[in-house]
Amino acid sequence: MSLFELDEGQKQVLEMVRDFCKQEIAPVARELEHNDEYPHEIVAKMKELGFFGFTIPEEYGGIGLDYVTYALAIEEITRHWMSVGGILNSHLIMAYIIEKFATTEQKEKFLPGLASGEFRGGLALTEAEAGTDVQNLSSRAVRVKNHYILNGSKMFITNARHGNTFIVAAKTDPQAEPKYKGISLFIVQKGHPGFQVQRDLDKLGYKGIKTCEIVFEDVEVPVNQLVGGVEGRGFKQVLGGLELGRINVAARGVGLARAAFEDSIRYAQERKTFGKPICEHQAIQLKLGEMGTKLEAARLLTLNAATKLQKGERCDLEAGMAKLFASEAGFEISHEAMRIHGGYGYTKEFNVERYYRDAPLMIIGEGTNEMQKIIISKGLVNKYKL
Repeated sequence: MSLFELDEGQKQVLEMVRDFCKQEIAPVARELEHNDEYPHEIVAKMKELGFFGFTIPEEYGGIGLDYVTYALAIEEITRHWMSVGGILNSHLIMAYIIEKFATTEQKEKFLPGLASGEFRGGLALTEAEAGTDVQNLSSRAVRVKNHYILNGSKMFITNARHGNTFIVAAKTDPQAEPKYKGISLFIVQKGHPGFQVQRDLDKLGYKGIKTCEIVFEDVEVPVNQLVGGVEGRGFKQVLGGLELGRINVAARGVGLARAAFEDSIRYAQERKTFGKPICEHQAIQLKLGEMGTKLEAARLLTLNAATKLQKGERCDLEAGMAKLFASEAGFEISHEAMRIHGGYGYTKEFNVERYYRDAPLMIIGEGTNEMQKIIISKGLVNKYKL
């Protein structure tokens, strides 16, 4: 943390988050995760403490955290249970899009409820045939007088089961060229006829948080809930929101890597073979040295991206790099943690098996890492253009 000195206010927030994690998450995470049970009591406490307003400005009832503190808070939460960080991620992407791109009326209507947790939800973007290829989405919104008729389906939607407010991406001009110019975003709340949350997806990891399919059948959305009030700006708005989303995923990668590393370095000092702790065996020392280095590098990349976003600078390149490196570090370090723990790491008596199951999500989510590399490459060529 030597490059990122925190003031007293930031330290107090992180101390509060740390206490919350130890008292509310740590004692129940393993049981809830194994039962794939939604953490209702943890969410209620997060509402009480204002976590759902982490990055929402104070004028709308939020805490107004800077993005460095936010990244460190997500790291701390993920160190205890990644799914809880996921409940916040999609929700705060939605809040960020509304804060940056919505009309004044939309901000005043939705941001206070999002900050308090009364409104909770996320971004309904991905479809069965349109994940990383956002331009290919097939959901349609057709204007009829003072409302839009929304039809389509969304897949892998976080918070769909227990949330109530979503930003939904749909085509308002299917003939637009290039295709992305036909995308618009809408704020849609449950309760509208035709808004159906379908099956919960049974996942390898990322348990407890429900990921679902949503179907919209002739859902009437008022015109004043078109984000920003102008059609065709949805793609740009999504990209803006994903800058914060990728910082969150990077911070979760750091948190997971930290959990796996800390568990491993503790276990390596306790476990003995051939008359000495395994941390004194060179094979384990090599692993710990590489794990610790990757963890520190991942954290620095993440905080660098968060700093640029906080300054109001474009950070898609830095956020992409942080997401790529931190998610891969989380995956690699969780794998090495299992090797260090040996047979115990493969059992449910230790948390290592959970880290191992959770880690792949971040390589796939918020844009696959293969696509991240392409985006990073294009950004670098543009940065160093001849």
